[in-house]
Amino acid sequence: NAVIANILVLLAIICYLAYAFRKVTRPISSWKYGTVAVIALIHDVMIIIGLFSILGYFFGIEVDSFFITAVLTVIGFSVHDTIVTIDRIRENLFKHYPGTFEQVVNDSINQTITRSINTSMTTLLSLVAIYFFGGSSIQTFALALIAGIIVGTYSSVFVASPLCAPRGARSWRT
Repeated sequence: NAVIANILVLLAIICYLAYAFRKVTRPISSWKYGTVAVIALIHDVMIIIGLFSILGYFFGIEVDSFFITAVLTVIGFSVHDTIVTIDRIRENLFKHYPGTFEQVVNDSINQTITRSINTSMTTLLSLVAIYFFGGSSIQTFALALIAGIIVGTYSSVFVASPLCAPRGARSWRT
């Protein structure tokens, strides 16, 4: 049931973003924005699960309900950060930026990267304090969130944004 629920949620994210970006059909169709956000989300979750698999193997860290909660929180954080970047791409496309689509994506990343870093750093400061000064029962939760916030911020800029670019297209105005 959990697998079916996750698949339905991912499809709902794709459908919602396709609807939200329905007026942006060039140079890529609106459903691709949702697909890109889901790919970045899967990237983030797989890295966290892989990291905790390694930590479990070598250091005996166990996956518990706090870990599942942390993964769900990272999913929300990652989707939100990716959507902010993709939404800026959408806004800049409406402004009729001159140049190629790649330049629009680059300018959009430059406009949102400060916000992404500031948001992530503020969250990380709190999580590091929780990790070092919180109880041992919450350290796994904080560690998973720390890894997820770092990976989620990275993937919003370096995974999701490049995937938006249409293959082989040089100018998005044609």
